[in-house]
Amino acid sequence: MQKKNSNTSARSRVLVLVDESNVGSSVRTVGRGLDWIKLRDFLAGPNTGRELIEMVIYAGLPPAMPIWQEERDKKNKFMQWLRSNGFMVVTKDGSPAEEGRYKANVDVMMAIDALELSVEMQPDVVILVTGDTDFAYLAIKLRRRGIRVEVASVSQNLGNILRSAANEVIDLAQLFRTFEMIQEPAPARAMPPRQNQQEGRPQPQRPPNQQQPQQQRRPRRAFPRRQSVTDR
Repeated sequence: MQKKNSNTSARSRVLVLVDESNVGSSVRTVGRGLDWIKLRDFLAGPNTGRELIEMVIYAGLPPAMPIWQEERDKKNKFMQWLRSNGFMVVTKDGSPAEEGRYKANVDVMMAIDALELSVEMQPDVVILVTGDTDFAYLAIKLRRRGIRVEVASVSQNLGNILRSAANEVIDLAQLFRTFEMIQEPAPARAMPPRQNQQEGRPQPQRPPNQQQPQQQRRPRRAFPRRQSVTDR
């Protein structure tokens, strides 16, 4: 197979694969909401001089169970929004886990698709948007096919094994700081105390859960230049 050199190509053809859970948790740690359109433009938009083939998002869904139905419907609605905005979406049903949580590991699906799509679409560059070290061997396999591999993540969430397996690491920290702050929910309007039916006395009101001081909204910054940590 002839090796492609994406550095000399006028417009490198780029395939972007996103681990939704991993990148979502990274951006939430800095108190921001994920702007998917801005992320796509940052990685392979018109101003990057690259041609985006597809941006594929791999996401786990809450289990198909009555107790999860409301959250599942909400997640499916968001997945439909992504599709309507040009993203390719691949989902996997989750299974219940401890403490009322669920797990839906999409790593295997993402790895298999990366190899198959690289054969079918013939990209010059594959960008893996994740910090999970489980994708290190995938990066090596893609490079063996003559494909340039870039990993997009934030430094504190990027495993060293994956860092060393890629041609380049794209630091998303500066981009994340341009995203909108997560707005705290408005406090519920005070309601009169409920009466105890047995004793006829008012019950004490409980304080709202997870109440935190209102964060100041920072001024929006200009769109950052893409910075790489490593480039080999």
